[in-house]
Amino acid sequence: MTLKNFLPVFLFFGIGLSVQAQKLSVISQKETTRLISTLSADDMQGRATFTPGIEKAADFIQQEFRKTGLKPLADNSNPKDFRQTFKLYRLTPGIPQLEADGEHFQAEALFFNTSYQQLNWTNNNARIIVSIGEEQDFREAFSKLNKLEEDALVLVHPVHQKLFEAYRHHFQGVGARQETNAGSSKVFVLTDKAAFASYSFSVTNQVEQLPLFNVAGMIEGKRKDEIVVFSGHYDHIGILAPVAGDSIANGADDDASGTTAMMMLARYFAKQPKPERTLVFVAFTAEEIGGFGSRHFSEQLNPDQIVAMFNIEMVGKPSKFGPNTAYLTGFDKSDLGSLLQKRLTGTPYALHPDPYPEQNLFYRSDNATLARLGVPAHTVSSVQIDQDKTYHTVHDEVELLHMEHLTNMIRAIALAAQGVVNGQDTPSRIDKTLVR
Repeated sequence: MTLKNFLPVFLFFGIGLSVQAQKLSVISQKETTRLISTLSADDMQGRATFTPGIEKAADFIQQEFRKTGLKPLADNSNPKDFRQTFKLYRLTPGIPQLEADGEHFQAEALFFNTSYQQLNWTNNNARIIVSIGEEQDFREAFSKLNKLEEDALVLVHPVHQKLFEAYRHHFQGVGARQETNAGSSKVFVLTDKAAFASYSFSVTNQVEQLPLFNVAGMIEGKRKDEIVVFSGHYDHIGILAPVAGDSIANGADDDASGTTAMMMLARYFAKQPKPERTLVFVAFTAEEIGGFGSRHFSEQLNPDQIVAMFNIEMVGKPSKFGPNTAYLTGFDKSDLGSLLQKRLTGTPYALHPDPYPEQNLFYRSDNATLARLGVPAHTVSSVQIDQDKTYHTVHDEVELLHMEHLTNMIRAIALAAQGVVNGQDTPSRIDKTLVR
């Protein structure tokens, strides 16, 4: 190409990049900081499910959706109501009591997983006694035992005490159930015994049916029945035991960062011409206690009409790949990641496959529900999960995040998603038979 021909092309690309930069200026670091600082502030009380803190967070997200000019999803009868409300049972665990072979076990040596308001067990043939021995992998054994369809008393060797205590901390917190007094129950006991000749176990739990709500809005596209979802979960884990006087798990990175990204993307796409495909923006509830918000959401839409899902989680810190980079979970399960990589070619940003396959991140966020239905649903993240020390602690605060990186990640997603949004890119469906 001669210089004479090259110069207009060079100018064309220069103008194109300038125009794109102007469009991306909607995604400002100032506004990004405002949103995430509000969501992760102490007065949100850690945004635990069923608390006033998450109610306050929902109100804030709804206000931002109104200001952006989104429309509520069609299942909302109130044109100003972005809440997608459903009901769950809140189960507050009682104090368990166990007597076995003449020994009284303290509550600290027990935890249980049940949907029943009351358990009153004595040794009989109605349930089995199994053990997790010294040489077994606790996580693997727990997973298998928890899937059993029969009641079980599980005796855990003390060598697993550290993991036992971590699991106990999780199960002694408030839980949620879609139904109560159904299914099997499991009781776990920390003991060096491999069997009990006799035992008596009892617990009485508090059960209440309460409302929960996703917050969801949309920009209707020219192709109304082709949907692109942008999401993040806005709940976190609430109040923990105090550390140096701080008891609020603010959840700045997990996942105020993803929720902020979703809201900023809504603002960005609302400023663009009408999209080819319909865009849905949703803040999920109850991710931390079982993904109930994304489950409800998946039942409100036809999954065959959802072209792609961009779930966003923990993007407030730089990734292991360096500045302006993130990764996509389940990269090999559809070609969405490859399509996004192509869109980012020539930009300052890059997207990589998930470098932590052993962490099962694809199944640990709200994308998994729709992925199981065949939707190319993946999570964009940048957290170095194997090294992060603030995850699920009181130290996950906005002051420890990299705001420039977060802002750039939102811009990267906006650029990468353009082809899917404008109808030029259509990712392959996920093979439902390969998703566990």
